[in-house]
Amino acid sequence: MAQIFRAKKATKPSKHLALQIESMDHQGRGVARHDGKVCFVAGALTNEHVTAQVTQAKSKLLEAKLIKVMTASEYRTQPFCEHYEQCGGCNLQHQSVDNQLIEKQQAVEKLFARFAKITQLPWQAAITSAPLHYRRAARIASIYDKKRNTVKLGFRASQSKQIVDIEQCNVLAAPFADIFITLNALSQALNEFKFISHVQLCQADNHNYVLFRHTKGLSQTTYQAIRAGLENYQVVFDDGENAVEYQQLPNYRLPEFGLVLEFQLNNFIQVNQAVNDAMLHQAVTWLKPRADEKVLDLFCGVGNFSLVLAKYANAVIGVEGEAQSVAMARQNAQTNQIHNVQFHCFDLTRAISEATWFDPSVDVLLLDPSRTGALEVLEQLPLGQFSRILYVSCDPVTLARDAQVIHRAGFTLEKLGLMNMFVHTGHIETMALFVKQQK
Repeated sequence: MAQIFRAKKATKPSKHLALQIESMDHQGRGVARHDGKVCFVAGALTNEHVTAQVTQAKSKLLEAKLIKVMTASEYRTQPFCEHYEQCGGCNLQHQSVDNQLIEKQQAVEKLFARFAKITQLPWQAAITSAPLHYRRAARIASIYDKKRNTVKLGFRASQSKQIVDIEQCNVLAAPFADIFITLNALSQALNEFKFISHVQLCQADNHNYVLFRHTKGLSQTTYQAIRAGLENYQVVFDDGENAVEYQQLPNYRLPEFGLVLEFQLNNFIQVNQAVNDAMLHQAVTWLKPRADEKVLDLFCGVGNFSLVLAKYANAVIGVEGEAQSVAMARQNAQTNQIHNVQFHCFDLTRAISEATWFDPSVDVLLLDPSRTGALEVLEQLPLGQFSRILYVSCDPVTLARDAQVIHRAGFTLEKLGLMNMFVHTGHIETMALFVKQQK
């Protein structure tokens, strides 16, 4: 039977809605209500009256695009970046830094009330940093446009895979603020630059590094031209198959603790150095590890917390699922001559019943998981053996969810504080100290 083609009618854009913003959510979006539905409006602030257009409608919620601010919040500011309307990076530049912290704290309070049923939170002073040039590491996308025979370099657009051409980024560490000019010049001059899939930047304490990830082999001419164009940087290449060759591994120093930690550019490190330093100081201050105690550090990475705590505790056990990070952690322990720490490679989403690293005599637990949280391992651990649990979180939803498990195990939330690791963004980093209740 012949099928007759009928063109689908174009979906008409929804009418503009007049909304009163009641609060902000944990992603930094304005929250309003319309016809009994919750409506999220990116770019809107609490107490603002705005005009918005619905972009997605679900049974109980709406997502809308900000069209116009009719009545502005006193905390609304002028974005400092010319790419703000397009780039998907710093989505809260329109909000004062102090107000960002207030709204983030209120968002965390709502999540704890919802998931952990804890309504009185013991807030401590937030850890902050300079609002500009704070980011020591970042990844730049590089995409080859076959039709135009050009390479586009920059960051992803908001909620899109499209690349926003960047000329300057003022949240990057100062040595990288205008590196896009140099990279764009290289991309135009070198035909093989089209094989570059991304460029990674890292300001280490020993050098400023630029890593080029490429999907096909590069000629010696291209290698030499890139190195010559970036002569003030340590340039390395990654073909995805062979080990990256470094003249010298990048490192960062922790002067307060007399430590130097090396890492490779595909290892996780905290991108805000000032916040990381203050975070480690706070962890020691809150936990007060004693010389007769053992500490279990889960999701330990290259040893950021483990090696610091080993300065105070009797012994530290670090566990991490990424083998290369474990190798670096062991190397860092050896380099810093720390002998009371051991590191194990183990996927912490798996059953821990046969884990050789678990020690029933451990006194203190520290967790620093990814955004997915630590639910799988928390539900397996005999939490009652710990006197204190320090949870370092990069996602307030999973923190609040996991806090419920810890609270049920007989712990009281004693301290809670924001760490503004990513200024001008909706990301919420938090540190929470849980103390076992006395019977």
